[in-house]
Amino acid sequence: MFEYDEENAVKFIQNYLPQDLKDRFTEDDLYYILDIICEFYEKRDWLDEEDEEKEEEELIQFIINQSIKDKIGNFTKDEIQLVLVAEAAYSDTLDIPE
Repeated sequence: MFEYDEENAVKFIQNYLPQDLKDRFTEDDLYYILDIICEFYEKRDWLDEEDEEKEEEELIQFIINQSIKDKIGNFTKDEIQLVLVAEAAYSDTLDIPE
């Protein structure tokens, strides 16, 4: 069983992203986004398995709003969605019980 490792997640995401986005997201940006994802789920304290699409939209908007508020970057919905796909692909490589 493998544990979630942020450093490995960031490396995985960097390799997973399309070439045109590899320069768009620095390592620091990706660490920041991973932290924001955790913050989002800590604040919610629940997952909406019945409406995953709505939950993803809320997560994307939360990341965009926080990154603007914290002056980290001005990312688009599509860019964040690709980062989330990459992060999910990394998580799928782990044997983490749900």
